[in-house]
Amino acid sequence: MKKRLLLLLGLAMAAAVSIADAQTLVPPGNRNAVQPDIPGASSRRTQATNTTFQAKYRKVYALLKSDADLRAKIRKEAAAYGIDPMHVVGAIVGEHTYNVDAYDRLQTYYVKAISYLSSKLSFAYDGEDISDFVQRPEFKKCAGMTDSYDLWECREQVWNHSFRGKSVGGTSFPNDRFGATFFQPYYAGQTFGLGQLNPLTALQMSDLVHKVSGLPKLDVGDPNTVYKTIMDPDLTLAYVAATIRTSIDAYKNIAGFDISDNPGLTATLYNVGNPEQRASALKAENDKRRAAGEPEKLPEENYYGWLVNDKLDELKALF
Repeated sequence: MKKRLLLLLGLAMAAAVSIADAQTLVPPGNRNAVQPDIPGASSRRTQATNTTFQAKYRKVYALLKSDADLRAKIRKEAAAYGIDPMHVVGAIVGEHTYNVDAYDRLQTYYVKAISYLSSKLSFAYDGEDISDFVQRPEFKKCAGMTDSYDLWECREQVWNHSFRGKSVGGTSFPNDRFGATFFQPYYAGQTFGLGQLNPLTALQMSDLVHKVSGLPKLDVGDPNTVYKTIMDPDLTLAYVAATIRTSIDAYKNIAGFDISDNPGLTATLYNVGNPEQRASALKAENDKRRAAGEPEKLPEENYYGWLVNDKLDELKALF
């Protein structure tokens, strides 16, 4: 009898674990029949350079098609992080279609990477270096965090809650994102390189990339190396893959959705950022829907991810 009770208890526990681990598999393809609206800023940026979204897409497609070494690098990094190469491809294609033009040759990215070591860069706002800024008492709750993702996520939340758009200690801070305020020296743009990464994102992914790819950890006190890493295709692709892996895990663990078969969704999250907050918001919405007897809402792609899914067959053919 005792053995039977233990067996039943074990089965019950296994069932509970199975239910907790269950995720809804999001099918491939777009949920929207037509492409969601493209932001005006992206359209104006494209018009200002006398080109079109279609022309920019064909340009980055040509880069991928012509460079077998680049495709091999993408395959390698995707495998290291346990994701389909199309997720990395989707991020690159989306960024270079709606953000900046791709360079014609991969070699240009290497040249740009070296150039970032030739001048002194700094991560600062109004003369205050980020290393000093995060020592302010408002950031005390982040002090005990050792993982780079948790640490910089915490600091970004403190920025949004305590500094963004406010006047603190006689300094007025802009109503803008943390990454845009402190992490774009010299340039109007906020993202760089083949993966168009923001330096803040790279800093967040530093520990995961160090663990998986063995690359040196990034130091916020060494902006030149951060920018060199972002621009160097041999380094930055690991950060792109790590960012995507983080989004997939966030939606799986928080919202209960497996988005690993939908590169348009991971491209969307690569574009908009903050996957954990977005996954939490989706979970909260679906909790209300279930309580009301309504069907759950699946994650949806934005304009950027919609293009990736729309072009997926063509992109897959390259690999």
